[in-house]
Amino acid sequence: MIKGRVTKIESKDYYILSDAGEIVRCSLPGKFKNQFNKGKGKQYKLDIVAVGDFVTVNLNKDGTGSIAKIEERKNQLSRKALRLKGGSVRGERLEQVVASNIDNIFIVSSIVGPKINNKVIDRILVAAESSKINCNIIINKIDLDKSSKTEYWKKFYEAVGYKVFCTSALEKIGISELHTYLTGKVNLFWGASGVGKSSVLNVLFPHLSLKTGRISDYSSKGQHTTVTSIMELVGGKTFVVDTPGIREIDPFGIQKIDLAHYFLDFVPYIDNCKFNTCTHFHEPGCAVIDAVENDEISIERYESYINLLDTIEDGMNF
Repeated sequence: MIKGRVTKIESKDYYILSDAGEIVRCSLPGKFKNQFNKGKGKQYKLDIVAVGDFVTVNLNKDGTGSIAKIEERKNQLSRKALRLKGGSVRGERLEQVVASNIDNIFIVSSIVGPKINNKVIDRILVAAESSKINCNIIINKIDLDKSSKTEYWKKFYEAVGYKVFCTSALEKIGISELHTYLTGKVNLFWGASGVGKSSVLNVLFPHLSLKTGRISDYSSKGQHTTVTSIMELVGGKTFVVDTPGIREIDPFGIQKIDLAHYFLDFVPYIDNCKFNTCTHFHEPGCAVIDAVENDEISIERYESYINLLDTIEDGMNF
């Protein structure tokens, strides 16, 4: 019997990095799957085991293993999965766990090619804040910035309360500071397709040799290069988790009444609203709306909030 953590999942195979530093290919016994099977093909949990999980494994004679125990997660970064025919409730969006037991998330966006999308950044921030993960932002491809937008967005998110790294994978700008910051931690990198996430990781850790995707000149949207989350031990106790490029994200497990708590710049005003059930959309006496009108909260962040609020289903149980 050995202990370790899940670094990669491919189909029904789970790859475990043991405490001794060996990779063991494992299976997941049916007893775990049966816990979340409602019968007649219905299910209410997709990711019984996720990349980043700590597990105990029974070894087989051929060197493979069988997962015997899954440790409780300290956190997990999740989003809503696509609607599945096998969901336990009609129309329910099940949880897709991107990775677990994360110290830092680095939300990667390019300043151009594709241009920075603050609404995508804000959606990922909400998903990470709701899981109590330390959030950081990387603005990449700054060597292509001809209109000085980098400094605007750096100050914008620093004012909200986040650490912002400005990088150029091509010219290796900002890489040394980023490397120092993430050392000794479990670091997840996530962002839209084509922003240069894999390029940044390759400059940070050349031995990874991650696949990088080309940007389509026609669509200006990145082509997906990563299929599933993969955790890599890159030295000492430093891990990086490379994730699939995304086109969109719906954070999982958030109700309308709680959403504002995951916007750090809203928090100082929430308790001053007239109603304690305020959704900060149309209610009278809303301190958040007043703050927007007084330029104390940016209109860009408020638009991101309203956009997210509109995607949260009423009456969902999590």
